[in-house]
Formats: sequence, structure tokens, C-alpha cells
Amino acid sequence: MLDAYLPALVFLLVAAALGLGLLAAGLLLGPRRPDPAKDGPYECGFEPFGDARLKFDVRYYLVAILFIVFDLEIAFLFPWAVAAKQLPAAAFVAAGLFLAVLGVGFVYEWRKGALEWD
Repeated sequence: MLDAYLPALVFLLVAAALGLGLLAAGLLLGPRRPDPAKDGPYECGFEPFGDARLKFDVRYYLVAILFIVFDLEIAFLFPWAVAAKQLPAAAFVAAGLFLAVLGVGFVYEWRKGALEWD
């Protein structure tokens, strides 16, 4: 029974050995030239300003969540659209309900002002 898993085990061992070997080679053979400019903090091409632990406005997170929701919507609707000719009418109703729920959520966010940046 273990013979079936032997190729996968060999593959994992070779991958781990190759990864560790390349990391070790980079550490042993790579140049080490520490420089205060290289080791210093970097933020968008200029010196960082302010504290990095400042609180973000909650609208930032709402916009991010909306992006994820609508990105997932496309991910779910694309396979449905590809197979639309073979799907029964119930699939169209289910897709319509799915889009309606997302639309209600979008209108709610819009009405609450989450998409307005002042």
C-alpha cells in the first residue's frame, strides 16, 4: 500500500532538498555588504513618516470587502456563464437571486456612505 505513495514522498524529499540547497547556496555564496541605507526602513521611495500603527478609517476596509465580494461574484458567475446553454431554468433563478442579494448589499453600502471619501 505504501508503494502508491512512494513517488509523492520522493517528490517532496527532492523538492525540500532542492529548496534548502538553494537557500544554503545563497547564504554561503551571496555577497554580504551591509549598508545603513539598505538596512533602513523603506516606504514608497522616501523616508517613512508617522507611526506605522495608526488606525485606518473603517471605510477603507468596507471598500476592500466590497472589492472581494464583487471579485468573488465574477469568479462564481464565469463558470455559470460558460455553461449557460446546458443549465436548466432553475439555474437562472438561482443566479438571479445571487445577483439580487449582492445588489441589495451594494445599495446598502452606497446608502450608508461607505463609498464616499471625504
